[in-house]
Amino acid sequence: MSDDNPIKRWTAKRKASVVMDIFKGKTTVAEVARQHDLTVSEVDGWIDEAQRNMENGFKARPKDIREQYESDLRETKEALGEAHLQIYALKKWRRLLDEDENS
Repeated sequence: MSDDNPIKRWTAKRKASVVMDIFKGKTTVAEVARQHDLTVSEVDGWIDEAQRNMENGFKARPKDIREQYESDLRETKEALGEAHLQIYALKKWRRLLDEDENS
């Protein structure tokens, strides 16, 4: 990348790409820092973060997947509860209509 078009926002995808290049030996921390006007400690921080999060990818049920599953389960239970209340209300309403018609 040229200095004429500097990266203004470092997305997770961009950081991951740079870190992978460092892991693969395609570049060094110092080169990345110099090319993108970053400090070595910033790039080292990305590497540290990648190494901490890498363990999660090897787990049978990574933390983020478990959290997503639990969130989806909560939403499903809420939707089921709402549906149950709607059915209950409709049945009660129908009974009231039937009673009204029979009176």
